[in-house]
Amino acid sequence: MRRATITWVTSRPAAEQHLDDLVRLRRVRDRMDREYAQPLDVEALARDAHMSAGHLSRQFRAAYGESPYSYLMTRRIERAMTLLRRGDLSVTDVCFAVGCSSLGTFSTRFTELVGMSPSTYRREAADAAAGMPPCVAKQVTRPVRNREARAEPSRLA
Repeated sequence: MRRATITWVTSRPAAEQHLDDLVRLRRVRDRMDREYAQPLDVEALARDAHMSAGHLSRQFRAAYGESPYSYLMTRRIERAMTLLRRGDLSVTDVCFAVGCSSLGTFSTRFTELVGMSPSTYRREAADAAAGMPPCVAKQVTRPVRNREARAEPSRLA
């Protein structure tokens, strides 16, 4: 009997494939930055990037240090912080304006990233950012990862 030998032939070298993946990941990240208020999920993002959801999640984490969901929520919280500093919308309105569909999830994630609840942030940020140019306020009040928020009781004090 004759044995069949299977050889895998790739159409492109691994380095070239990796660069293509990085381009796709940047497009996914740019889309999340642009469309943060839209209902986005990993499956749809992966489909548009011509990747599986698992591959997108693994590659995104390797490239940017966090999952696509975490990155998207951080962008949403950053935008929410800006809206809360302006003070003309309620916390609920801000929640829906940034694309969150659950006030509870929004408040929990906001508290994890910022270190205080959205309503507390709104009260304290109004005083702390008074007279500060918006571009500076955005950098000074940028949300931090969970470990950092617990280490700093109040970033605005």
